[in-house]
Amino acid sequence: MIEAVDPLQLEQGILNRVTENHFPCVGAKSAMARGTLKVVPCVSLTSNWDDLRIHGELLEWAAEYRRSPEGLRSLAIAFEGPQDLDEAAFEKAMWERIQSFADKDHWLGQPFDHRVSPDADDPHFSLSFGGEAFFVVGLHPNASRPARRFPAPTLVFNLHDQFERLREEGRYERMRQRILERDGELAGSSNPMLARHGEVSEARQYSGRQVGADWQCPFKDPRA
Repeated sequence: MIEAVDPLQLEQGILNRVTENHFPCVGAKSAMARGTLKVVPCVSLTSNWDDLRIHGELLEWAAEYRRSPEGLRSLAIAFEGPQDLDEAAFEKAMWERIQSFADKDHWLGQPFDHRVSPDADDPHFSLSFGGEAFFVVGLHPNASRPARRFPAPTLVFNLHDQFERLREEGRYERMRQRILERDGELAGSSNPMLARHGEVSEARQYSGRQVGADWQCPFKDPRA
């Protein structure tokens, strides 16, 4: 049973977390400062109640980016609950939601972004919604990494292309290094799951749970 949460309270809780001095993701801080961090309050990570609405938000986000691709932006889908999911349960529910969004993208005839791979085992894998590649950062109250600990289960969708643009401008590595250093200072150790796009499949990083070499992604894009 999920205790109802005021959507404004849910949104403010996410924004407050990003503004904390020790929160390591400077990209999220930059997006918030620019007004391009959008929080979409939803009901439950373990329910399909909001899936159509969330997918619509992803399509709109992709279209807005194509119209104005400057700067960093993030779309945070924040759920009222459940609050008691451990890392494995959060990961399972996260991939169920992502699978639902991808199935809807396929059903609506949306093209897959050809710049990335739809194969979750491919080192060049990313998600694709509305013809734009995305990667996801999973956040929840019971995450083992402090930087991933948020007041509510949250999926942050980031556009792959905006980081490619940063790479072309020579800004990506500096930002990445700063985030890694801040994350290490907060946790007391470096994050063993982080890797650059093209080294290993980024699907391993989405939930924030530390997984072994034998981990199998439960997701399959119908366009793969």
